[in-house]
Formats: sequence, C-alpha cells, structure tokens
Amino acid sequence: MRMRNLAVTVVCLVAAVASLAFGQNSEARVRRIILNTRHLGAHGMGYNTQSLWQLSKKLTPADIPVLLSIASGEPGISVGAQFALASQCGSSVAAVRDAVVRDGAAQRKFSYVDAEDTLLLISEFEGCSSEVRRQASDARAEVQLLHEEEHTRIEQESNQKADDDARIQRNGLKLLDPEQAKTLTREERLEIYRRSLAAMGLKEDGPMTSEQKKLVDRMYRSMVLGEVKTPPN
Repeated sequence: MRMRNLAVTVVCLVAAVASLAFGQNSEARVRRIILNTRHLGAHGMGYNTQSLWQLSKKLTPADIPVLLSIASGEPGISVGAQFALASQCGSSVAAVRDAVVRDGAAQRKFSYVDAEDTLLLISEFEGCSSEVRRQASDARAEVQLLHEEEHTRIEQESNQKADDDARIQRNGLKLLDPEQAKTLTREERLEIYRRSLAAMGLKEDGPMTSEQKKLVDRMYRSMVLGEVKTPPN
C-alpha cells in the first residue's frame, strides 16, 4: 500500500514539474513555431499564406495570450505573431478586438494598426469559415472607427493645449501692466502662476529648497494676490 502511494506521489510530482516546465517554455515554443514558418519571398524571409496554414496546425487558441504579448512589443517577430493570431481564426477575432477596444490606452496590448492588419489577415484567410471572415471584417471596421476617433480626440486636445498656452502667455504679459493686470480674474492669475512653476520644474506641493520657497512665495504674492507690484523674473 505504501509503495502504491509512493508511486502515485512520484507521478504527481513528475506531472507538476512537467506542467511547470511547459508553462515556462510555452513562449519559447511559440517563438520557435513562428520562426519556423517563415518562407523566402521577394523581400527575403517572411510570412505568407503557407505560413498561415502551417501555424493553424501547430498552434491552438490556448496560445493566443502569448501571441498577443509577442505581437505587441517585439518588432523582429511581431509580424509573425500577427500571422499566428490570424491562423486561429474565430478564437482570435474577439481577442484581437478586445485588446484595443476594452483595454485603456495604458493597458492596451495591441496597437490599432496591428489589430487592423491582423483582422485583415483573418478576413482573407481561406482556412477560416466565411462567417468568421465576416466577423473579422466587422471587427476591423470597428477598430478603424475607434482609431479615427482617438486620432481626432488627440488632435483636439493638442489644439486646445496650444490655445491654452497662447492665452496664458497673453495674460502673463498683462501682469507687466498694472492697469491690464486688474482685468485678470483670480483663476487666470493662478494659471499664470502654475504655468510659471511648471516652467521652472517645480510643483506647489513638491519638494523645494529654502531659496525656491522664498521665490515661489514672492511669485504667488505677485502673480495671484497682486501684493508685489513688480513680478519676479
């Protein structure tokens, strides 16, 4: 009985070690598979339709998280990872879409362009069903729309920042004229003050030397309270 229990324990330990080793080597295994499906083309070694068929047989949907990780950050193999994702057809459509749609910018695993390219590969791969290819096309259209919306938002934010900078700069010049300074609101004065601090690499609640604290205090009394008639340089 003891021997039997010992044998079971040994088998379990071996299985656990093998599972751990597989987990540690799964990314390396996926990398090898991707690199081994390159073919010589007009521009050297690369990926093509034959690669898609080979990858579809050597990989499974369980490899998708690893593929997303590889595709998002390694230029040397990222294109191959996109082909590998495309080879998984329906399982990759939602994964690729969610990688850009659900995740915020900070957590985004995939760029919009890479997602669009991968979904295009799926939509054109004959190894995927017609329904999956249609879903990939729909997902790509959604990603493209989100990409355009984000581009528009960033452009608007950039324009708004430029407008704010110009306005605050104009208001800052008004402080040099006592009469024009009277037209500034407290909020406008605070903007000038905070922008001046930022230009000096300082923050209101950040660390400062005693000399910096004296200077900042004088700036506040001058720019915001108007107590010091000659603003500090």
